[in-house]
Amino acid sequence: MPRYIEGSEVRLTENDKIFVDAEFYTGEKFTELELHRMFPITGLTKYVALMDSEGNEIAVIRDINDLMPESKAVVENCLREYYMIPRITKFIKMSEKFKIWMWTAETDKGICTFEIRNHLTAIKPLYDGRVLIKDANDNRYEIPDVNILDKKSKKMILPKL
Repeated sequence: MPRYIEGSEVRLTENDKIFVDAEFYTGEKFTELELHRMFPITGLTKYVALMDSEGNEIAVIRDINDLMPESKAVVENCLREYYMIPRITKFIKMSEKFKIWMWTAETDKGICTFEIRNHLTAIKPLYDGRVLIKDANDNRYEIPDVNILDKKSKKMILPKL
């Protein structure tokens, strides 16, 4: 049974970008732990599992906001690297041919073009204003807040939601 981390009983340090080392105040130490969101779409800060190299769950962080500031920053950086999803900041162009949608978007990782075969299943609005998009090649994109897109971008995406 894994232990639940409620706050400051552990110190987490970065180990090679996507791994962390954990030192519990009981004296236990674990190295090269991988962080996994148990609810990757809806639980961005809650229930993050610390997994060892064999896939065993060592502990679960209930909410990363309860960690010490240094540990919280380490967890946020590792999760950002592990779950790197380009964030769409603007749509440049959209076209449709034979029910295949071709999108060109500006993201935080640069300009990209992708296809969507079924916009009803590929574009998923979330309760907090985010929109997740899965393209025809299973790549994922995120619109952090559909409400802050420019007018042209909103006009392209909102009818699809």
